[in-house]
Amino acid sequence: MGTLATVLAKKKIRTFQDRFRAEVTGEIEAVDGVMKITRIMVHYFLKLPDDQRENARRALENYIHLCPGAQSITGCIDLNHELTLEPEA
Repeated sequence: MGTLATVLAKKKIRTFQDRFRAEVTGEIEAVDGVMKITRIMVHYFLKLPDDQRENARRALENYIHLCPGAQSITGCIDLNHELTLEPEA
């Protein structure tokens, strides 16, 4: 979340706790008789004004190459991420 929040902040999109959260799930499978994390899914939720939606989508597309956690598992564990944009209250 931290790397995406940093990229969003550069685009003047706020990521306070009441506006930005993530749900993370994973899959564990037996691979050659050994239990292994094979997939991690990250679902981000962000509340923002309509005029910032495109910037948020671009941030999601571009943050992954800057994320130490994601880069650490690239090639080892499948990582999927998605962003749900919610209207600002």
